[in-house]
Amino acid sequence: MRLSNYFRNSLSRQVILLISACLIFGLFGTAILFFLQQNLNHQYIENRKVLVEKRKTINTIYDEYNAVFLDIRGYVASNNSQLMERARGKEKGIRALISVLERDSVTISEKSDYREMVEFSDYYFGDVLPNIITNYENGNHTEILDLANTETTMKVERFLKDTKAKSSALDNQLAKNVVELSKNQSNLQLIFIGFIVLFLLLVQYIIRMIFRNIGKPLIDFSFAANEIAAGREAVIHVDPKRKDELGMLSVAFQKMVESIQEKEQGLVAQNEELIAQQDELHAQQHELEVTLENLRLHEQKLTRRNELIHSISNTLNKKEVLQSVVQNMCKLIGADRGIIKLVEEDAYAAFGLTQIGIDRFIRFMDIGLVQRLFETKQAFTLKREQEIAEKGYHENINYSYDLYLPVLSSSHKVEAIMVFSRYGNNFSDKDLSEYEALARQIAISLEKIKMYEETESNRNLNQDILNAVQEGIQLIDQNGKMIQVNQRLNSIFNQKQLINGLIGLSWTEWSSLMAEQIEGDTFLVNLKRAIESAVNAEEEQSFVYCKKDTKQVMKVYAKTIYHGDDSLRTILVHRDITKEYEVDQMKSEFVSTVSHELRTPLASVLGFTELLLNKKLKPERKMKYLQTIYNEANRLTLLINDFLDVQRMESGKQTYEKKYVDLYPIIETTIEHQKVNTTLHHFAFESGVHQSIIFGDKSKLEQVFTNLLSNSIKYSPNGGNVTVRINENPESVFIEIEDEGLGIPNDAIPHLFQKFYRVDNSDHRRIGGTGLGLAIVEEIVKASGGKITVESEYGKGSVFKLEFPRVITRELTKQTEGISSDLNYNIIVIEDDLSLAELLKLELLDSGFHVSYFSSGSQALEQMKTAAPDAIVLDILLEEDEMDGWSVMKELKGNERFKHIPIFVSTALDEKEQGFSLGAQEYLVKPYQPSQLSKVIMHTLLSNGKQGQILVPE
Repeated sequence: MRLSNYFRNSLSRQVILLISACLIFGLFGTAILFFLQQNLNHQYIENRKVLVEKRKTINTIYDEYNAVFLDIRGYVASNNSQLMERARGKEKGIRALISVLERDSVTISEKSDYREMVEFSDYYFGDVLPNIITNYENGNHTEILDLANTETTMKVERFLKDTKAKSSALDNQLAKNVVELSKNQSNLQLIFIGFIVLFLLLVQYIIRMIFRNIGKPLIDFSFAANEIAAGREAVIHVDPKRKDELGMLSVAFQKMVESIQEKEQGLVAQNEELIAQQDELHAQQHELEVTLENLRLHEQKLTRRNELIHSISNTLNKKEVLQSVVQNMCKLIGADRGIIKLVEEDAYAAFGLTQIGIDRFIRFMDIGLVQRLFETKQAFTLKREQEIAEKGYHENINYSYDLYLPVLSSSHKVEAIMVFSRYGNNFSDKDLSEYEALARQIAISLEKIKMYEETESNRNLNQDILNAVQEGIQLIDQNGKMIQVNQRLNSIFNQKQLINGLIGLSWTEWSSLMAEQIEGDTFLVNLKRAIESAVNAEEEQSFVYCKKDTKQVMKVYAKTIYHGDDSLRTILVHRDITKEYEVDQMKSEFVSTVSHELRTPLASVLGFTELLLNKKLKPERKMKYLQTIYNEANRLTLLINDFLDVQRMESGKQTYEKKYVDLYPIIETTIEHQKVNTTLHHFAFESGVHQSIIFGDKSKLEQVFTNLLSNSIKYSPNGGNVTVRINENPESVFIEIEDEGLGIPNDAIPHLFQKFYRVDNSDHRRIGGTGLGLAIVEEIVKASGGKITVESEYGKGSVFKLEFPRVITRELTKQTEGISSDLNYNIIVIEDDLSLAELLKLELLDSGFHVSYFSSGSQALEQMKTAAPDAIVLDILLEEDEMDGWSVMKELKGNERFKHIPIFVSTALDEKEQGFSLGAQEYLVKPYQPSQLSKVIMHTLLSNGKQGQILVPE
């Protein structure tokens, strides 16, 4: 009874009781469903774990037996004892796995499977395997075949099939468990949905009870309150037996109604008295409104003045200041339009004016009323009749009052002119004094802007100068705070996004940011020492650091700026000495390499020479020593030639005798030459080309392939395959040289073709070399119009890939050297390169010329004595002739009969000046398009009407 009264006396307790009951019901039901779900999942996971483990063990046994069978077959096929030992070694692991199955066996079927596996293992490892090994070692191969053809093979296959079937059965059991789990979860979800429906019905019942016991009485109270407020009577229907808050509220509400009715009569009497007082207050209010309006106008005037001062003081942008001045002045003085114009600059701002009016005002500033401001330097006003455009829709005569106001600088010089127009109201003398004071304030602001612009211009000039410097520069104050930097320093420390990326940072911030990007941990110590030395005016202290990411080597030195005896700021300069550092490193590397590579053969030469001079030796030993001396002398010669080649390449004096050469025989010959230098390597040459003709220097190309193949041998100290592949497409010829040697680290590949570069590890250093070979190779390949790249996997070998522009030639048929043509022009081609001669001859024949070909200059001259040609195509380098191209040209120029014949020089030599000195007008340098030659010849002969002149096409 007491508990029932406890809840009946309080609405909140009743609501809490209902909600708590609902929550307890929901939580209890949810907990039960959660427990069922967890138990179901746990059983599934445990069961699946056991099945997966069994399947994994059975699959492992299956794989191990397969490996054993393969190893035994490999042993029998290749007599590899390691395979036999590995097969025997797997027995222990297989039996261990079967033991695991025995431990996990539960059913009679599983135990039966275990016994079958044990029996098969005993049968195979105890009977079959020893029998195979014994027969094989005794050479009884027939016995082995008989054994394989008996039921042994069937048992092996049946065992593997049964093992695979067991694995599949476990997979099926796993799938069945998943289906069962899904079914159980579906049933659980249906139960959960029913629980939710039941819970919602309970919530609806609770809400209905709350509405009936609390909501309806409150609605009745609200309706009664509105009735009382409207002056009508109201009756509240509430159960008088209720002991809760609503019962108490109904009693209090009834008492309140009675009290209001009693006080209503007293309020009516007071209201009549207040009406009388209100009339008196209205009269006083009118007086206050007049006074307040005056104060408001004064306040508005002060506000606008403050806005003007604030706007011109809040920015240093000249355009913004001028626009703010004219707009705020118009508001302040009540002007309808206005303009301000700087005297010495083309800067202005206007309000209420068209661009035409602004331009007219600026154009006539030096004459008229504005000139009066320059003379008197005082403000004045002008009354004038309004123009038609200003009158608008007014028809009467109206007047406009113009205010001319000078802005004077501190030196009493007119800096700007302000003109304002106001319609209908004149400006008083008091107003003029006030406006002149505002003009002085504007003048101060303009002078401040002018000083700022001069300062900013100087600052920008200084920053531009600093940014143009290639060293990184930073300026710090006495506390180490960063004041100024240039773009180069931001770039060095990866702050490119903002020029002010480092500015404003404290000593700790910027020094830590730099230290994070620098190798080693001595940067901060060296930096402090350098700054202290600069501040104390000691001997300059500089230090060197290296960037982590770019590997730049930087040198830092400091200098302090003094004002009198006081140190103000310190400048730090970061100078990039990477190239100098690399040059020093290269010099050291070069000296070390050259001294080693020169001393080694010289030591052999001197040593064997001394033996020959001081000892009596057998003839065969003498010959051996002389051969060694000869070989070492050749080695020295090749080394010196490499140095000379590099020097000529760097100076641009390397010459190339370029011709159309076939790469296939060059590579084939080079491989044959390299085979005699090694017995550990096997060479393979794979060709997929129909034609491998390029334009280049034959001897230099031989040097390229000799260097690359020599490197493949040298850096494959353990031997292996060296494979050369040559392929083509319509534009290029591709060569790959692949070895199985030491390989190249990834970080070394970008530097591989640098002069004197050596891979920095013990394997490569032990082999030796100058580091010049690949640099020479790259230079020759580029000079031939090609390119070279390398791919390598460290420890497994390298592939060098070359690409050259391909020259396409077609073989000539045994057609007549002159094809019938309407042109009827006879051309002589003098060229010792057969491939190029065929190419040029075919091009000219296709163009309708009669063509004769000679490889010798003297033979061509003899032929010309019989019949003079219309034009000559001449090579300069004629190998098998006593006359070169220059001699042929001199002979033709000296002969009156032939000196007018056009000569088209086709050569690899870039000697245009000499060609012109012999009478040439054009010059064609190989390689070039053959069609270009035929076009030039055709154009020349048609233009000159066969009246000859010496021409060399470009």
